[in-house]
Amino acid sequence: MKPISRLYAQGAAVFLALLFALPAVADPLPGSNVESLLKLARDANPELNAMRHEAQAATERTHTAGALPDPILRTELQDITRQGAASSIDLLPGTAGSTKYTLIQAIPFWGKRDLRRDIAGAEERQARNRVNAGWEDLAARIKTGFAQYYVFSRAEVLTRELLDLTLRLENIAQARYASGLVPQQDAIRAQLEQTAIRSDLVELEKSVHHSKIRLNALLNRPATAPLAEPAMLRNLPSMEKPDQTAMQNNLRSRNPQLSAESERVNAAAKSRELVYRNRYPDFNLGISPLQTGNRVDAWGVMVEFNIPLQQSSRRSQEREAQSMLAAAESRRDATQNQLLADLAENIAELEAARQIEKLAQNSQLPQADLSFKAALAGYENGKVNFATLLDAQRLMLKAKLDVLKAQGEAQKRLAEIERLLGEDL
Repeated sequence: MKPISRLYAQGAAVFLALLFALPAVADPLPGSNVESLLKLARDANPELNAMRHEAQAATERTHTAGALPDPILRTELQDITRQGAASSIDLLPGTAGSTKYTLIQAIPFWGKRDLRRDIAGAEERQARNRVNAGWEDLAARIKTGFAQYYVFSRAEVLTRELLDLTLRLENIAQARYASGLVPQQDAIRAQLEQTAIRSDLVELEKSVHHSKIRLNALLNRPATAPLAEPAMLRNLPSMEKPDQTAMQNNLRSRNPQLSAESERVNAAAKSRELVYRNRYPDFNLGISPLQTGNRVDAWGVMVEFNIPLQQSSRRSQEREAQSMLAAAESRRDATQNQLLADLAENIAELEAARQIEKLAQNSQLPQADLSFKAALAGYENGKVNFATLLDAQRLMLKAKLDVLKAQGEAQKRLAEIERLLGEDL
């Protein structure tokens, strides 16, 4: 009998061999819902990553904005000829008549360093808001692209179902023609209708393909990378009577693009204050040991400052800073007005899309379905011609496509509203 330990070892070896022989479970393809795409895009989109790096660079600038400049060390060799007594000139500090060392530190006028820090901080927040605005814009494009992907995919499925139905209608027409009940033209018209439907299918397949390419580009994936079939759209929030005043207030406080413009105004205001501070002088402070031979036998201190006499150029700089502030304020106001207008427009369009979907789902589609069933029964009984039957079939497809288009439009408008508000609803 084999030892128990050897049996355990052989069993473990067999288990590991079977484990490694099993096929690896692949990660599920993105694309079945919009959440899977958003999760992938947050880290993969190169444009968004570039904005993050720029924001990080702006953060690093805040650490140096208010720092003092590096000090300057000045060395002066005095009386290098020793009043003409030296036979040669030696530029070593101990051999000159005296050597003066001066350590100089530039000191800006009071408040300038704080203002520079404030400006850098406003620019950092502006960069962070640009990252947030970039993400909201990217998310809106992905949500809209996914809605188009879903609509085109579902329209392709519906059109293929219509093609199958048309094939069945052709069989009915062929059977009735064989019985001498209808002319041959009915079967020919069914075949012509199939050709037209196949042409529509080619267009829909192209639209689905292009939707995949656009989504893959946003996800930083190869253009032909596979995507899962779209399973469902996002649920629309309950907005029977949206409080536009509350939504406008949310836009003013949360929209990242508007926040970035506000930080631009803040930076411009601080820059204007800094220009006004240039009316006052900056200082250089220094301390100077004096070396004679190998010893330091004297010390000195120094202070120097610039004299702000060029008033005309300084006033021009102040007017420039004031104009830049006014421009930033005007740009912020223009951005806010445009965003509020976009919000009102998208809310109205969302409500219209919901109403259209409701009408198509509850009224147009059931009526078209009843009309087709009645036309089919009438054709089989010889009371309705084939052209009427085909028209009823087209109306049924149109009703289904109208529901899809309304759903896609609602998703697009919802994505725009969420982009404007800076949050998901």
